[in-house]
Amino acid sequence: MPNERTVDVQPQVLTDDVVRRALRNCSKGEASRLNVPAWVRGTDTATAPVVGWRDPRAPERGCLLVLAGGGARGLLLRAPSSGGARTAAMCDLCRTTRSAGDVALFAAPRAGAAGRRGDTVGVYACADLACARCVEVEKGTSALRPDPGRTVAERRADLARRAGAFVDSVLGG
Repeated sequence: MPNERTVDVQPQVLTDDVVRRALRNCSKGEASRLNVPAWVRGTDTATAPVVGWRDPRAPERGCLLVLAGGGARGLLLRAPSSGGARTAAMCDLCRTTRSAGDVALFAAPRAGAAGRRGDTVGVYACADLACARCVEVEKGTSALRPDPGRTVAERRADLARRAGAFVDSVLGG
């Protein structure tokens, strides 16, 4: 089943090659054109359940990686060309309420033939795809309000579960 495939990430850090091999909903050529920011390289997969970013050279492209069980599964995302929500909105992945413009609808092409036909799955996510940083916030601010009543550990686990479910929905699982 394609949604159960993971990429071996020994040692437990991300590299450009690991990131590109983890992408499941794009061609090898598309994966090779993805710019991996320096801060992603060396990310410890044991402490970061999800890593996401917008491509600095192509802002309408984003990447979401779910790191679990010593492996990585990822998606290439299409970001909106215009700003995000015009009012405060909640990210579907980290359940953080963000200020106007800080949550956007991302489209992920389905894997395989369905994606080549143009089928996509959408998700409202933090416009900068920094969901992993949002769940780490201890106390909310007016611009960033994490899921109330949940500990950081609970929010981190919930993010991993919801992001994994989103990846599964794109991959047909």
